[in-house]
Amino acid sequence: MTVHIEPMPTDRIAAWIEADHQRYIDSRMLSGESRETAVEKAEKSRDENFPNGRPLDTHLIFQVWADDTVVGQLWLGPYPAGSTEWWVFDIEIDEAHRRRGYARRALELGHAAAKTHGATAIGLNVFGYNTGAKELYDSLGYTVTATQMKKPL
Repeated sequence: MTVHIEPMPTDRIAAWIEADHQRYIDSRMLSGESRETAVEKAEKSRDENFPNGRPLDTHLIFQVWADDTVVGQLWLGPYPAGSTEWWVFDIEIDEAHRRRGYARRALELGHAAAKTHGATAIGLNVFGYNTGAKELYDSLGYTVTATQMKKPL
């Protein structure tokens, strides 16, 4: 099976932004944040990265394809803005297509795309509950740069 990435068509961006926004809220809540805090942080991120409902010009939003089927999305861009250090803001493979190497290949292709746009390094965040993603990122050579911890009282 051939995996490739293509820029997301303009007519799909608005729906993707809304779906990604909700996934981000859900992830923050799964990590222990209150709904109010999660919504506040997600809205701040959306306002910064999607002014007027459009991605920043420097950001790349791809659909991930396996042969002739869209199996997910990948969003990359410089972080902070103007930096040569880039960020994987989101990698999402549809549940029915997970554990087949699509995320790994999409990230490899994304790394190459970022490099052609001047990136010198790339980082990401992974929520603590997402052990499968942590294993993937470790295997791709990402290293921990910070750790946040929490204990319920």
